[in-house]
Amino acid sequence: MTDGPQQRALAAATLALLVALTCIALFLPPLAQHTLATAWHSALTALALAAALLLHWVFLGVAARRMARSVVGWTSLSVLLFPVGSVVALILLDWLRDEQQLPHDAAAQAG
Repeated sequence: MTDGPQQRALAAATLALLVALTCIALFLPPLAQHTLATAWHSALTALALAAALLLHWVFLGVAARRMARSVVGWTSLSVLLFPVGSVVALILLDWLRDEQQLPHDAAAQAG
């Protein structure tokens, strides 16, 4: 089974979210002491966090668009309720993608 464009966008959004959460974890104890020890380390981690969040939201919007869903609605859910909203959006979009494929799979097996 090959990955479709929707699945690739969801996978990229998931990976970007994991990077963002890792960057957030670097600012929490006990890792915060090392992260905040030097200004360049803090700045680099903050830039990585900003880039990962932006990419997560972009890829989430791309996935929603490829599934003919509301880009503004799904991205708003992810932004306003971060990080729980991001996880919920990824799970629901993946579930909806699977639901869309069921009629196509059944028709392919019957035909």
